[in-house]
Amino acid sequence: MEKGKISALQMAIMMYPTIVATAILGVPSITAKYAQNDLWLAPIFASFIGYVTVYIAYKLHKLYPKQSVIQFSEYIIGRFLGKILGFLYLFFYIQVTGEIIREYAEFIVDSFLVRTPISVIMASMAFLCAFIVYGGIEVIARAAQLFFPLFVFPILILIILVLPDFEFKNIFPILADGIWPPMKGAIVPGGWFTEFFMIIFLLPFIKDRKKGMKYGMITAFAVMMTLVVVNLVVLFVFGPATASKVYPLMNVARYISIAEFFEHFESVVMAIWIVGTFIKISVFYYVTALSTAQWLNLSDYRPIVWPIGILLVVFCFWSIPNTLEIERFNIGVFPLYGFIVQTIIPLLLVVMAVFRKRKSKETV
Repeated sequence: MEKGKISALQMAIMMYPTIVATAILGVPSITAKYAQNDLWLAPIFASFIGYVTVYIAYKLHKLYPKQSVIQFSEYIIGRFLGKILGFLYLFFYIQVTGEIIREYAEFIVDSFLVRTPISVIMASMAFLCAFIVYGGIEVIARAAQLFFPLFVFPILILIILVLPDFEFKNIFPILADGIWPPMKGAIVPGGWFTEFFMIIFLLPFIKDRKKGMKYGMITAFAVMMTLVVVNLVVLFVFGPATASKVYPLMNVARYISIAEFFEHFESVVMAIWIVGTFIKISVFYYVTALSTAQWLNLSDYRPIVWPIGILLVVFCFWSIPNTLEIERFNIGVFPLYGFIVQTIIPLLLVVMAVFRKRKSKETV
């Protein structure tokens, strides 16, 4: 079905923007509403979900090294229940991919292309991602490698340029209300960290599989540090006003003014968003197409890439009709939804798989 091979490092480079791309814009304001000036601690607490999820995914991969969750679930819980669980994962990834495309389009239309029909933005991104998904996992990995510097360096440049405006006193007092506010603030970013479960679809195609968990953990740590730094940057610039900003990082970019010449750095944030979201949608799109082919027992996923693209655009309108629904989904639905589907259910599968293997050995 998929003949391509990638390295563990390429997997890490693919997963980093997949998690960070949509998180860096909204997470600071969301966490600030709960944690106030301790918002920088929230990603640290949330990252533990990422570490656990990576471990669970790698454990399942060790038990069933050449299969994804769509395939080995039928061995663990039976063919009928396995098909039902596989359909749950299909629906989950189709819905979430549609939500990501919609969120990307809403941001572009609201902030930059205000007169462009949102359907054009969504369809063009889905169309572009369809080409790279059709090329296979190696093409996605190489694209991620190519765009990785374009995703990371603008963030570093943005931080350097805004350094003169930092008010370091905004971080104090630390934990004035105890540990619970930042832990509450960790709930929403914890939903993004559950997306590390998608490595279960990538691990079978890694050449150096023994490094899979190592690079998965490194990526989870890198994502955590990125979110901590972004939250601190926003906090040092806006302080208590962070919670009132919809896209705090965008507001930080607009805040930059050096000698009245270097201004209007919104384009930098837009570049970060587009490059990162392109990789993120491509990975989600690939996982959706691959899992659909596996669920249908097809020999190749490529014939269904274009029909799934149309379905994803349909979900953009049907599942998430406006910006308010995106916010409601990201804050009120996805943290628990993603945690159950991508962490709790896989954990139960690990327990059942280990129990079944021990039982079969005892029988022998």
